[in-house]
Parts: sequence; structure tokens; C-alpha cells
Amino acid sequence: MNSNVLKLPSVARSIGKVEPYIEEIATKYNIEPDKYPNMLISLTEAVNNAIIHGNNEDASKYVDIKFKETSTGLCFEISDEGEGFNPNSIPDPTAPENIECCGGRGVFLMKELSDKIDFGDNGRRVYIHFDF
Repeated sequence: MNSNVLKLPSVARSIGKVEPYIEEIATKYNIEPDKYPNMLISLTEAVNNAIIHGNNEDASKYVDIKFKETSTGLCFEISDEGEGFNPNSIPDPTAPENIECCGGRGVFLMKELSDKIDFGDNGRRVYIHFDF
């Protein structure tokens, strides 16, 4: 497996390919054991969102995961072929009126578990940063 890029068809079973991808990177970069679950959950959420919300589970569309080493750690880029979205329009899932709503927690989890998160390309790309 080329650990820098992972291209996944937008089907549910593709989620299972995220963990071996992260394991390979964690081994290569000696990621601290307490950082690994944060990386795995964040990337799984991002890929799941890209498959379901971005590409509408259209198997002819792909989700790409790329990563690069930065001066402070690792940055993952997850992109889809969807219409995009406004990340600022996602309601706060911790607000009392949203506590019992289903959905809307993936981006919140990614923000909480990573060191930094950015969106680009009209919400079709998410950049998730983890510091060493």
C-alpha cells in the first residue's frame, strides 16, 4: 500500500480500509499510543461524512485520503466529489436544543480529537492536523 494516498469508492465497506492505512502511518511515524485512537476516529468520521454526505454513497465517486508530514506533525487531507457544504452552518451538537438530534457530531468529534481542522474547496476537503 502506498501510505501517502488512499483512494476509496463511496461505499460503506470502504470504511474498513481506513484503519490499516492509519496503522501503517502510526508505525512509520512512531505515533504515540494515545494519539492513535484520535487519528483513527477523526479520519473514520471524515471518510464516513465524505462517503455519505459528500458523495451520497455513489460508488462511481471516490474519497481520497492523503497525508504529509509537516514541521509540527502530520496533516491528513480527505476530499470527496460532492457538492460541498458550509462547515460554519453545522449546529453545535452540544447545545441543549441539539442534544437529542441524531447526526451532526462527526465534525465536532474531528475538532475535539485533532490539534487543528480546516476546510477547503467549498467543504469538499477537510484538513486534519495532529501534532507530534
